[in-house]
Amino acid sequence: MNFEEIVDKINEILVEEFEVDAEVIESDKNVKETLDLDSLDYVDLVVLIESNFGVRLVEADFAEMVTFQDFYKIVENKIAAKNA
Repeated sequence: MNFEEIVDKINEILVEEFEVDAEVIESDKNVKETLDLDSLDYVDLVVLIESNFGVRLVEADFAEMVTFQDFYKIVENKIAAKNA
């Protein structure tokens, strides 16, 4: 799975599962401010990322995540590590 496919799939998950308007998802925007998810939403997001990509996000990943670009890169790096 290439980077663009990862971005598309994550955005699709956010739009379909969390009813986020696709137009507000921009790579340089702040994830937490843009999505305004509560703690249960983050749990759901972790489960959806795991089921769609086969990788697990942990609390430390969210600490490093500021922008959507960070989010995409974290998932991409986890997929690369899993496939290495």
